[in-house]
Amino acid sequence: MAIARENMINELILAIDEITRFGLYPNVDDDSNEQTLEKCLVKIYNLYFDVEGMFDEMDYTEFDKSNLTDIPQNVQSNFGHFGSYKIFMDTSDMYNECDFAIGCAIDDLSDIIYDLLEVKWRIENNSAADGVWHFKMIFPVHTRQHIICLLKFINENC
Repeated sequence: MAIARENMINELILAIDEITRFGLYPNVDDDSNEQTLEKCLVKIYNLYFDVEGMFDEMDYTEFDKSNLTDIPQNVQSNFGHFGSYKIFMDTSDMYNECDFAIGCAIDDLSDIIYDLLEVKWRIENNSAADGVWHFKMIFPVHTRQHIICLLKFINENC
């Protein structure tokens, strides 16, 4: 069981590394950026259901993302055609054409990258349990919505 958990954590880190490179580095040389990104987003989504979380009761130092100011610019350099899109607030209301918001694919990917960098940082600097617990906590309330919106954007625009 411990080996399976360790393998899942290693898979999670590999998927995180594959996605976050698009935010950490400008002009990533990959002929299939969208396809690579799409595969990795689905992998992260799937790993949420597969990896087991355990709460680590230690009081750790918090993640500092203040030095990650270049992420939106790097995402833009890697996906120059990413842009804004319309989000309907209540998709079950078939007749309301006015209640919508504007989303941004660059913002979606940047937020996903921030979330995943924190998960990886916690795994490497605090504990695997802390990183996985954070992943299990942040995914359903933040990361998942950005992934869904970004996958929909990619499907419709790339």
